[in-house]
Amino acid sequence: MRVSMAVSEKLAHLAGHRVLGHAPPAEHAWLAAHGQLRTLAPGDVLSQKGELVTTLHIFFAGSVAIHLDRGAGSHKLFEWRGGDVGGALPFSRGARPPNDAVAEEPTVMLTVPQGDLPEMIRECPVVTAAMVHQMLDRARAFKEGDLHDEKLLSLGRLAAGLAHELNNPASAAARSATLLAASAAAAEAAATVVAAAGLSATQLAAIETVRALCAMPAPTRSPVERADQEEALTDWLADHGASEECAGPLSETGLTLGALDTLAASVGGEALAASLRWIAAGCALRALGAEIGVAAGRIRDLVTSVKGFTYMDRAPNPGPVDIRSGIADTLTMLGAKVREKAAVVAFEPAADLPRAHAVGAELNQVWMNLIDNALDAIAAGGHVTVTAGREQGRVVVRITDDGPGVPPELKDRIFDPFFTTKEVGKGTGLGLDIVRRILRRHEGEIDMESRPGHTEFRVSLPAER
Repeated sequence: MRVSMAVSEKLAHLAGHRVLGHAPPAEHAWLAAHGQLRTLAPGDVLSQKGELVTTLHIFFAGSVAIHLDRGAGSHKLFEWRGGDVGGALPFSRGARPPNDAVAEEPTVMLTVPQGDLPEMIRECPVVTAAMVHQMLDRARAFKEGDLHDEKLLSLGRLAAGLAHELNNPASAAARSATLLAASAAAAEAAATVVAAAGLSATQLAAIETVRALCAMPAPTRSPVERADQEEALTDWLADHGASEECAGPLSETGLTLGALDTLAASVGGEALAASLRWIAAGCALRALGAEIGVAAGRIRDLVTSVKGFTYMDRAPNPGPVDIRSGIADTLTMLGAKVREKAAVVAFEPAADLPRAHAVGAELNQVWMNLIDNALDAIAAGGHVTVTAGREQGRVVVRITDDGPGVPPELKDRIFDPFFTTKEVGKGTGLGLDIVRRILRRHEGEIDMESRPGHTEFRVSLPAER
């Protein structure tokens, strides 16, 4: 890195600068007198990750960039090229970059110490105004960019969780549909044999009595009782020359051995075996149909939760929002993660919980971030509790976990952009920053208290009037 004090060279660069070139010559002269002309070679570090930037940077040529991995691979977060300004800008509170700012090309720049900025504000009003505009534009672009990135990552988490949630009922429905065809074929074959047996009206009535018993709701049995029932039916079928495969479907019904004895007294031989195959196939068909209905209902409920969580069928305008439904839908979306952690999650909304005035989809992003963070914090088998109630005319939601807590030295930084305690690739450091921004837009507040074994985030929102 080379430092030069050639005033004429500085003035020439300033006159052609995209942002500051229109400033009066006197202001250019002030910058030239107080700034150092520097060059960076590719790979040189302009500022290091986490260190407070204490100089104003006026870029004349080249490129300096910050790359960051937000969980989907490294990508360029910021870039300053010739004609840009960066670093410590007028009226800014200073910044700590989320990663090293590294030159990507041979770069020429002018640096002004932060201690000279108060004088620059007095002596260079045109330059100062131009830099403030640049700072506001940068802040706006940054907020839009990181909100977009966080939404994409949240969508990825949501899609992964939803895929896991949908896979189980979809697989169950597909499996039951396959077995349904086989059971239907077995029922038809057995019915053909029964029809050809030339049974009397009395015998047919006995078969119908057993079929009616099988169609009735089965009594509640423990796993041991179900196993004993199936074993008893298997023995009975073997004793009467019938297929033992019928025991499984028959054991899930209210059928008794006494009813089977009555049937065997009326119908015997191959007709009895065919009748039992027909009855068992009917039981299997009803059970498979019920399983498909349960799976389809689960899929329907998941789709309903997704629609509720995303507000996909509503305009993104503020209005009355049911906090209870929003948190319930969020917990549904995180169901796979809850089971993976074997977590105990309790949701305790107050009976008189009022609606909040907000954009529902944005509030659900708040709940998703906070509950997801709580699940990340706890150990396997840990506890997360979500409460919601009315306090002094506001809606207050508390998300509490029994994880290790936030170290005291980090409590003041948890809402800072890009600050995260998670492993590389597992956290963006944007979730809590975005939560706070969303709540500010809704006149809401968030605070935290933490100690080992107890961390609580408290969200307060205006109630719908």
